[in-house]
Amino acid sequence: MSKQEQNPKYHFETLQVHAGQTVDETGARAVPIYQTTSYVFKDAKQAADRFSLKEPGNIYTRLTNPTTDVVDKRVAALEHGTAAITLATGSAAITAAILNIAQQGGRNRLRKHYLRWYL
Repeated sequence: MSKQEQNPKYHFETLQVHAGQTVDETGARAVPIYQTTSYVFKDAKQAADRFSLKEPGNIYTRLTNPTTDVVDKRVAALEHGTAAITLATGSAAITAAILNIAQQGGRNRLRKHYLRWYL
């Protein structure tokens, strides 16, 4: 977490614009938009380590992306949370929320009135 995100002196409006961003060597104030689908690995071992989550780093843009990482950190800072996740669709958000609380082998029931907006 950056020093800025940890500093409670920043107002909500400032966090909306700057939270989650680490200014790189270019000194650019705007967050760069990385329009890529994949990333280059220095060798097969690095690729294997990243895909097995032994080494941090970008793998594939649907899993990790420097641009969405800034958005996640910014939302977490605005909500005073530890972390956040951005998803592409409402369906993905609903699935992630349910899978987060569901347990394997458990009995998870949704009453029909909870689903009335989706049926």
